[in-house]
Amino acid sequence: MTQIKNETAYNAILERVEELLALTDENTPVDSKYNIELDLLTGMVEEYESQYYPVKPPTLAEVLKLRMAEMNLTQAKMAELLNVSAPRISEYVNGKEPTLRVARELVRKLNIDPSIVLGI
Repeated sequence: MTQIKNETAYNAILERVEELLALTDENTPVDSKYNIELDLLTGMVEEYESQYYPVKPPTLAEVLKLRMAEMNLTQAKMAELLNVSAPRISEYVNGKEPTLRVARELVRKLNIDPSIVLGI
């Protein structure tokens, strides 16, 4: 497959992808010329982005902040839920690693992926 060689080509292909998305919908046949072109171009874009714009996994601190917002929790309420002090939650939100007991509770009660909790 041809690769995107530079940012100019990448931007041009993104524009074309947008054009193709406007020409297709869920009723467009999979073997239509638009869907075939869209499939090829998005594959090229994915490859380019994985090389030049890799998405790093979130940190535990980022996920904790997100969960607090999603669950409408204050640090005090999260502390209650995890059976730790509010200052301890502040430490976790600022990047300190939790104990193993707290790590288990984060996975169990907040449904945070273990790999994020363990930083792997």
